[in-house]
Amino acid sequence: MPPGWSMIKRDKDAVSEVCSAHERSRTPSRAGQRPPREREGAHVQEMQRRRLLTATTELVYERRMGHLTVATVCDRARVSRKTFYDLFERMDDCLLAAFEDGAAQARAAVVDAAAGEQGWRERVRAGLVGLLCFLDREPGIGRLLVVDALAAGEQTLQARARLLAELVPLVDEGRSEVKANRQPAPLTAEGIVGAVCSIVHARMVAGSPGSEGGQPPLVELTGALMAMIVQPYLGPAAAQKELERPAVTAVGEAPRVPADPFKDLPIRVTYRTARVLATIAADPGASNRYIGTAAGAPDQGQVSKLLGRLQRSGLIENYGAGHASGEPNAWRLTPRGQAVHAALGDGGG
Repeated sequence: MPPGWSMIKRDKDAVSEVCSAHERSRTPSRAGQRPPREREGAHVQEMQRRRLLTATTELVYERRMGHLTVATVCDRARVSRKTFYDLFERMDDCLLAAFEDGAAQARAAVVDAAAGEQGWRERVRAGLVGLLCFLDREPGIGRLLVVDALAAGEQTLQARARLLAELVPLVDEGRSEVKANRQPAPLTAEGIVGAVCSIVHARMVAGSPGSEGGQPPLVELTGALMAMIVQPYLGPAAAQKELERPAVTAVGEAPRVPADPFKDLPIRVTYRTARVLATIAADPGASNRYIGTAAGAPDQGQVSKLLGRLQRSGLIENYGAGHASGEPNAWRLTPRGQAVHAALGDGGG
């Protein structure tokens, strides 16, 4: 798969706190590591940043780009203007960050969907389904990526152009399916990507909030778009087969994770919470006792209460036998817990 669709991973400049319970117990404070209060402040700042990005995406979707101001975004995110300017120099920078965050989520959806598929045609189809399902699940992000970025500043326009350019090599792989003397023109893939984007753009505009009549899910375009993609490479018979394949109507069974995993979260994420999540992420199946030791909370009563709150908040789940059968608990992160953990940057390393 072309490198443009590799999963985008967060920079990990600091050494992870979660290595082993023994090492943590021996060296509770490491040289060069930020003090707990500073790390907790960094977590708060990241949550505020994500609230601003979510507010930006929501406002663009609801009111369009002309209503996007620092004041409206701060009001929606419930943060102060000072907080905004601590994080961004201007509104265009916040908008660009929201676009890039949404683009990263879209890439991840495509990569996950196409993973394991053999052959160009099946990879493209799986990736297309993954992308259309993501756009259906996240209409605000989808409109920002496809439609509203066109009315943004130069930086966001360039980011949109780069995002579309990443799709071209994926489609152009179809040339390897055709004999050299029958290959389509080199610009074919670029034209296909532009045409697909134009169709999706038109459907999104027709189905905008406040527009008359509901629009069918974008994923229902899969057959028609695939026919358009494969015909220049594999011919009309292959295109017809794509049209005749069973229609894709469901977005999927994956658990719904909000674009902002902190939104409406019924628990305050503290430094201790972040360390517990980081411990579970590093060691799925960890017991209460192990988590308490690794996270620097030896009081098992407090640890049990915190784990209970995290479970009720939908961030962790227990797949161990538990105390009823005399076996220890075994904790792992839920999809939303993984999203919160990722946003916090591995628990403050």
